[in-house]
Amino acid sequence: MPVPTAILEALPARLHEIPRRQLASRPEAPALIENGVVWSYAELVAAAAEARDWLRSVGVRGGDRVMLVGENCRALVAMIFALSELDAWAVIVNARLSPREIETIRSHCAARRVVYFSAASTEAALHAQHVGAEPLSVGRLGELALGELDLTCLPEPVQADSARQVAALIYTSGTTGSPKGVMLSHRNLLFIARSSSGLRRLRPDDQVFGVLPISHVYGLSSVCLGTLYAGACLQLHARFSATETLRALAEDGISVMQGVPAMYTRLLEVCGEAPRHTLRFIYAGGSPLDPALKQAVEARFGLPLHNGYGMTESSPTISQTRMDAPRTDVSVGPAIPGIEVAITDDEGRPLADGEVGELRVRGPNVMLGYYRNAELSAQTVDAAGWLRTGDLARREADGALFIVGRSKELIIRSGFNVYPVEVESVLNAHPAVVHSAVVGRAVAGNEEVVAFVELRDPTQASAEDLLAYLAERLSPYKRPSELVILPALPAAATGKILKSQLRQLAQEGAIAGQ
Repeated sequence: MPVPTAILEALPARLHEIPRRQLASRPEAPALIENGVVWSYAELVAAAAEARDWLRSVGVRGGDRVMLVGENCRALVAMIFALSELDAWAVIVNARLSPREIETIRSHCAARRVVYFSAASTEAALHAQHVGAEPLSVGRLGELALGELDLTCLPEPVQADSARQVAALIYTSGTTGSPKGVMLSHRNLLFIARSSSGLRRLRPDDQVFGVLPISHVYGLSSVCLGTLYAGACLQLHARFSATETLRALAEDGISVMQGVPAMYTRLLEVCGEAPRHTLRFIYAGGSPLDPALKQAVEARFGLPLHNGYGMTESSPTISQTRMDAPRTDVSVGPAIPGIEVAITDDEGRPLADGEVGELRVRGPNVMLGYYRNAELSAQTVDAAGWLRTGDLARREADGALFIVGRSKELIIRSGFNVYPVEVESVLNAHPAVVHSAVVGRAVAGNEEVVAFVELRDPTQASAEDLLAYLAERLSPYKRPSELVILPALPAAATGKILKSQLRQLAQEGAIAGQ
């Protein structure tokens, strides 16, 4: 159901107001921790003010796009709030992208300036060096590097309405093709920050594990902004390490952890039967959760592993399981309060509960559109505000959603529908398998199923072993025509598997003979 108007009116107008909410009553409360250094809420606000003044001095105006190239760090968070105060757009880019990818984004968004967080990221420092960016020191933010001023950059109009003013331009990870710049408004991100804070029941004394990249909307709105919205403390980590995560969970008082399934897979590989921790809430999102992984994590950590679903275009959260109603299946839960969802056929007609169709969503979390691509924006969000997710789902009578797969990933083999997630779930249950990814490959008049697998130990199973395993558990039309074992599946910085690369690999025949 639509969100009550009073809730939207109670949201702050801009992102930078989030940390300021704590100044009157809790200025010295910890806001961010990075490598043992603590910033209070007062220090975070002061750092954002320093960054604002510096950005203004180097020519940044309202409506400008400013690229932030780095990894999770205090300076990056402060810079996002500084850009909010200037009404400039934060184009947050993970430093682990290649120089070509970063240049593609810079050119597309026509960034006025590029800021490299060189002190916190070796890759950011290398990118800065590659383009000859100027090394600088900026107050509490420390060492940065600044790219040249783009005098051809034209500012976008500044909107007083928080629902119309862009706060962040997030480029998709490319899992479904070429990256697209998703325009997210202040209200988009603030609505999800408030929702995430409430659904996690965050308290000011919570310590939240912040390893998901802030360059990804999951790490930005749900983890970072959601934590600060509640006045809790975010412990920033630039990169995921299973051993370092286990140490932090045992020693640093972490109470809340949000991750992607790949992170939990790695944790299980290195942790003992009952790892020490102070967690009260764990959550997986960003990619499909396998039933076997959910059961294993819950057995080791003694907590329900909550699940959810979203996408960059919805800021990102669409649905989430509830803390007071944990599930034993891999449902992504009901829609979050305040948004509408519908399961439809190809013509947009609603389907009954239990039927598989495209999931559509409408609400204050839906993007403004794709930057400089009005045609694709209109195809994705209709005139009534419904976002076409491109994902296939079904809804049960109790409102719980189950994601079946992407409509573009649907494989039609000899007239039968094959949903990759179903094959992947069976493969991932094999004790030798770390990850799997299933894609379709076009052949004359038909499609084939191709599976890619990453093993814990290459000596534990062969492709033939896994095909025999599947033959006992899947209908013939669902079984892969080919199964390829890779040293590691290609993945984005968030851990999401890059299926576009695997589809290309399968289609080009590069796997022949393996």
